[in-house]
Amino acid sequence: MAHRSLVNLLLFGNRTISCIFALRSLRTVACGASSAPTAGFKPDKVAVVTKTTRYEFEQQRYRYAGLSEEDLKQLLAMKGSSYSGLLERHNIHNNNVEHIVKSLQREGIQVRVVKRGEYNEEVVRWADAVISAGGDGTMLLVASKVLSKDKPVVGVNTDPERSEGHLCLPVRYTRAFPEALEKLCRGEFRWLWRQRIRLHLEGTGINPTPVDLHDQQLSLEQHNRAHRITTTDTHQSTSPPLDQTVSEPCLLPVRSLNEIFIGESLSSRASYYEISVDDGPWEKQKSSGLSICTGTGSKAWSYNINKLAEQAVEEVLRIGTSVFSRRFVTDSYNESLVFSPAQRRLLYSVREPIVNRVFSSSRQRGFASKVCVRSRCWDACMVVDGGTSFEFNDGAIATVSMSEEDQLRTVLLEN
Repeated sequence: MAHRSLVNLLLFGNRTISCIFALRSLRTVACGASSAPTAGFKPDKVAVVTKTTRYEFEQQRYRYAGLSEEDLKQLLAMKGSSYSGLLERHNIHNNNVEHIVKSLQREGIQVRVVKRGEYNEEVVRWADAVISAGGDGTMLLVASKVLSKDKPVVGVNTDPERSEGHLCLPVRYTRAFPEALEKLCRGEFRWLWRQRIRLHLEGTGINPTPVDLHDQQLSLEQHNRAHRITTTDTHQSTSPPLDQTVSEPCLLPVRSLNEIFIGESLSSRASYYEISVDDGPWEKQKSSGLSICTGTGSKAWSYNINKLAEQAVEEVLRIGTSVFSRRFVTDSYNESLVFSPAQRRLLYSVREPIVNRVFSSSRQRGFASKVCVRSRCWDACMVVDGGTSFEFNDGAIATVSMSEEDQLRTVLLEN
């Protein structure tokens, strides 16, 4: 009977959550994506930020080793990679970037094309709008440096056969980009305001200067060295010396569109930290790390951390008896994990919490408006959208929150 009551509670609780979620999603989507007529939008200056293709990455990686193009072909073949395939995808990407640029120029728009490694605050200041030419990873990088909610960011998937591109325009606009431009000029679109995460750091041993992890394959030792070099190169002009106590919270120079992850750099080592949700009591925790996401990121890593598999539901239902199918229970539960990009709330997830007489985890996940984390880690980092890393060791305190002014202005076009 106890098992049956538990199963029923799970089923009906998730059914209720699912219904509430569906109604709430309808309301928040209506708030986040304006349904009112939109005035035409035609920027004077557009920055097009392009991704680094795998072909370019492999070229750059072995360039300093003195490898010829033929040597590179043989090396890729030994790794089971196709040189001709990488070159083909590289050319597809470049052709689509060229198509975007020419389409903008035909409309009399001034265009500046920059590689993602050259993308910086000066480029953002120059542009009236920024186009991300790549996949979701490029879009996340572009969004992280646009701090004004008045500057639109548009994602174009330049290799739709190989990239999902959830954050980009529908894939048909990759080749029909002039049509997308016409719709922008005529106002045949909606603005979607995506909430983002802001981060404040304080405490001891912090370094608010980021290390870019994109297009790098760093060992733990190289990752640590990158942080140390970054600290040295700043000459103490933009960040405090390592191990200095910072009493006033320092607002970091990035905004997170998807999620932040806090944990030990060595993935096999448990992460030790203290957490406070919405100014509640501090709780000591040990786990595989902590993820905090936005509505935009709720369909990505966070979803896969928390989702139920049909196999798990089948095993739970086997304990009790239910008229509901395992697919219904699975879908109802998993739908409750996803929320609108416009909602100003966070979803935190504790990965594989360790619970014993010393460490607890009162809630493995939950919604919040603010999360504070105090590091007790040995060699940890705080990673923003999978690409920007901040050192986060013992004594550092991060405050994760949202602000109205941090919204990202993006475009919704009908497919």
